[in-house]
Amino acid sequence: MAIELLRTAHTAELRPDELRAVRGLLYDAFDADFGDDDWDHALGGVHALAYDARGLAGHGAVVMRRVRYRGRWLRIGYVEGVAVRHDVRRTGLGGRIMAALEGVITRAYAFGALSASDDGAPLYAARGWRVWDGRIQVLGPDGVVRLVEEEGSTYVWPAIGPAAELVFDWRDGDVL
Repeated sequence: MAIELLRTAHTAELRPDELRAVRGLLYDAFDADFGDDDWDHALGGVHALAYDARGLAGHGAVVMRRVRYRGRWLRIGYVEGVAVRHDVRRTGLGGRIMAALEGVITRAYAFGALSASDDGAPLYAARGWRVWDGRIQVLGPDGVVRLVEEEGSTYVWPAIGPAAELVFDWRDGDVL
């Protein structure tokens, strides 16, 4: 099935029915493992939305996060909620969505980051995203906390300097 439209829009530009469709797609794509905090993390940035004759076929978003890298706090584009409808997976649509998000990252942020699922990792690696091989940490209410479970699944793009710790800003729910 051919994609009829791929557009980018800020959360504020999306109608309530579009937001409902995105949330439904994410809920289905993640097999109902996409809760309120996950949804909140995907809002407030730029969305890439792909439509075909059946409606919303794919989605991804890039939101602003603050990350300390080599002693400096940077604005980065954090990719959230990348999903493709089951019937159009493995057709290149995920790559087209990522290309749109990478364009936003290139124009607006120091670099991009994301936390990849096992299913999503091959897509990101094929596009030049690289696993961060330094420590992953978060600045939480009680100070800096290491997130060992995120090490090995956090990707950056484009490649940035030598591996060092990345300290992400705090947010509710799953931190990354």
